[in-house]
Amino acid sequence: MVTSLNEDNESVTVEWIENGDTKGKEIDLESIFALNPDEKIAPSPETPPPPTTTCVKVNKIAKVKRRNAYFFFCSMAARRKSNCVLEVEKLQEKRERRRFQQQELRVKRAQEVDTTIPNYEIMYMIRDFRASLDYRPLTTADLIEEHRICVCVRKRPLNKKELSMKDLDVITIPSKNVVMVHEPKQKVDLTRYLENQTFRFDYAFDDSTANEMVYKSAWPPALLMGRRATMGGDFSGKNQDCSKGIYALAARDVFLMLKKPNYKKLDLQVYATFFEIYSGKVFDLLNRKAKLRVLEDGKQQVQVVGLQEKEVKCTEDVLKLIEVGNSCRTSGQTSANAHSSRSHAVFQIILRRKGKMHGKFSLIDLAGNERGADTSSADRQTRLEGAEINKSLLALKECIRALGRNQPHTPFRASKLTQVLRDSFIGENSRTCMIATISPGMTSCENTLNTLRYANRVKELTVDPNLVMEGGRPNIHAVNQLDLLDEDWLSISPQRDDLKLLCEQNEEEVSPQLFTFHEAVSQLVEMEEQVLEDHKAVFQQESIRWLEDERVLIQMTEEVDYDVESYATQLEQILDQKIEILTELRDKVKSFRSALQQEEQASKQISPKKPRGL
Repeated sequence: MVTSLNEDNESVTVEWIENGDTKGKEIDLESIFALNPDEKIAPSPETPPPPTTTCVKVNKIAKVKRRNAYFFFCSMAARRKSNCVLEVEKLQEKRERRRFQQQELRVKRAQEVDTTIPNYEIMYMIRDFRASLDYRPLTTADLIEEHRICVCVRKRPLNKKELSMKDLDVITIPSKNVVMVHEPKQKVDLTRYLENQTFRFDYAFDDSTANEMVYKSAWPPALLMGRRATMGGDFSGKNQDCSKGIYALAARDVFLMLKKPNYKKLDLQVYATFFEIYSGKVFDLLNRKAKLRVLEDGKQQVQVVGLQEKEVKCTEDVLKLIEVGNSCRTSGQTSANAHSSRSHAVFQIILRRKGKMHGKFSLIDLAGNERGADTSSADRQTRLEGAEINKSLLALKECIRALGRNQPHTPFRASKLTQVLRDSFIGENSRTCMIATISPGMTSCENTLNTLRYANRVKELTVDPNLVMEGGRPNIHAVNQLDLLDEDWLSISPQRDDLKLLCEQNEEEVSPQLFTFHEAVSQLVEMEEQVLEDHKAVFQQESIRWLEDERVLIQMTEEVDYDVESYATQLEQILDQKIEILTELRDKVKSFRSALQQEEQASKQISPKKPRGL
């Protein structure tokens, strides 16, 4: 814009706006004429030009005295501008107007909201996006469809920790089967935006949905899996209202159905068991956390040896057992929860007719997976805990995949969880429902997305029954690294075969090093059980027998004329037996210590690939 005329040196002063700042300089008239060949130069009298003449807009009409004549700078360029140039100018004008409106909106919002709230701009982006959605949530009038495999997702409310840190809710459930995640992203120029990711399941429940609605949609399965608030009931601080959980709702329906004529004539008795699986070990929650063994009998039926069944007569009896079991269940602190369950809890309602099993409902409260990938920790217990959670979730997915596709082999031996649930996976009348609970907080966005991807893959693999999964190629690098492990264990363990199959089917998620680590952990758990069993046998059986033999032998020496040679012979036999048995136990302990070292070495080599569904 021309702002002034300098007659002394025949120049003009021009100004322009650059990045919000006003800048200017002097330009001589010759340069003006050279740079603007399209400008029309017309002689003019002292009076201003006629209204029909189009002139350049300036702060004041600059009269230029040159060669004793006055000229006006009039522009004909606007008339000659191409459509492209005109469109560019329109876009620039719209852009400036939009920036001005956005600035006004930011100022207005800053006056309305407490800007001390973290990520308040993201909050408004989510609010604006939600305002554009058409909400059709699940209602009691909706028809409940029956699925052999049903996958649901439930959004929990923000907890006290998330509320105290003013965490944002980034989960939207617009309809009965859709979950949306508003993931905050940032461009190269630091501009923030939302990446709205959409997932579809059989059912989706928001944070206001009651357990009764969740139960109505999921029931009746033979195998139902979910998280603690869903399965056990709502929490009030550390206290849990078990009467509103799926455990109680399922028990209520069982007892109601038993009163109907077609079931009453069967004279069925109801029993309940409650046990947890922690770090590959099984503990009875109704018997002072007694350690149990999982074995296969001659008919290849999985038996949890020593598990106590408690007869229950009503729903109240079930609630009492749940309270007893939950009071001693293993828990720990994670990044998302101060009291997260670190074990899988299996509550089973068993119907028996004259002692024989008539039916069984398995209700599983799955462990939280916030530490599921923590397999490189310096703490061995944390490593084993995380490895078991990680492996069991993979195995669970593959077993459901086999169930949905009627595959000839189900890799249930790959984890203790799937091993004890074997009959639920292979039964012709089995029904499975998985309820994935997600956190709505923005700080848990990564964990939430991993959980949704995992649940999505479970359902995704069962949508089209005509698809046939092709077995993955053997991982050569992983097999070579297994040379570190005990060859006898590798060759004779069915568990090893299922674990190998599991990892081959999940090559994108399981690196060769992580596979080796899982092998080392599985071998470690098996050897630990064997060493403990042998130690108990020596302590409880052999030692007692030795003491009795030695007592008799010493009593013989108290006689005046005892047979010295017989004494020496018998004592030598006792010592030989002790040496043989104790040497065998010592060798097993040495192998066990070697397995401990191999597990530690394998954990340091882990380079897990990015998980797609955990």
